[in-house]
Amino acid sequence: MTHRGNVAGIHDTLVGLASELQRRIDLDGDLDDVPRLMVVIDRADSTLRQLARYWETFRQKDDPKTSPAIAALEEALWVGRAARVHVIFDGRSHTTVLEGTSAAHEPFATVILSRFTADTWRRLVPMAGPAPKQNPHPGRFHVVQQDSTHETQAVLMTDADVVNWLTDLDDHES
Repeated sequence: MTHRGNVAGIHDTLVGLASELQRRIDLDGDLDDVPRLMVVIDRADSTLRQLARYWETFRQKDDPKTSPAIAALEEALWVGRAARVHVIFDGRSHTTVLEGTSAAHEPFATVILSRFTADTWRRLVPMAGPAPKQNPHPGRFHVVQQDSTHETQAVLMTDADVVNWLTDLDDHES
């Protein structure tokens, strides 16, 4: 597990993701021994705006206009599943930074919503019909795949529980 909490670290990690994604694609489907890679983008709207601004501060005249970090994320959203690279995206799928990608291809096979308004539901999952009534029970959320919606219960954990769980996972993988 790798965590990056600042924009420079996120940028460098996503640029590295582009290389890893290309390496996996070059394996031409022979991915049986390749572990799944999970990329989690928290507060995606804000993070993507920060990445775009960060790139503008360092971009040279001949560099591409689009941040290579954002380009890598777009590529992971586009072909990642075929390379066993999966993206968990905490934010709107139609953020302006990824607008070209979202318009050309819907990269999100599953959308998970909790504490949503009817307007948010219509904007993010219009294919699923009208917004269902929300359950007041803590940890309830809706999973939408294609045009199918299922209400589900999340495991409720404190921050300390999550840290312990992730630490235990890391210890078992070593």
